Amino acid sequence: MEKTGKITLRKATLKDLDGIYNVEMRSFTMPWTREAFYNELVHNHFATYLVLVENEKVIGYCGVWVIVDEAHVTNLAVLPEYRGRKLGETLLKNVMAYAALNHAKTLSLEVRVSNIVARSLYRKLGFREGGIRKGYYTDNYEDAIVMWVNL
Repeated sequence: MEKTGKITLRKATLKDLDGIYNVEMRSFTMPWTREAFYNELVHNHFATYLVLVENEKVIGYCGVWVIVDEAHVTNLAVLPEYRGRKLGETLLKNVMAYAALNHAKTLSLEVRVSNIVARSLYRKLGFREGGIRKGYYTDNYEDAIVMWVNL
């Protein structure tokens, strides 16, 4: 995959489970469970996760499901102290390339209405807003914007 100095981007393995879970816990108010990530890495054959690693420590990750000709970003997160370095952009660009290589024609995701930084990144990479999922986030019932891009 891609290297940026001491930071390496690669496909996640089960050995990355604790690192992915750590990033998740430090990034979201309603994090996925460790068991959910275990199931993604071991049992979900549609799922692929990419990780950014520095000195063997997972500092960011992005998950994607590719089903026939459609792909969906399940989650994208970077440790707070590594944000602002375009690492999320690096992850998403590589997930987009991975999805396209695996015959996906479109890639979709959901994003909080209030997450202006993420929405700006997604627009920069060609995503368009396609709809609203009312009350999607269970912590505060915030709406999600569904965004998609043609690959």
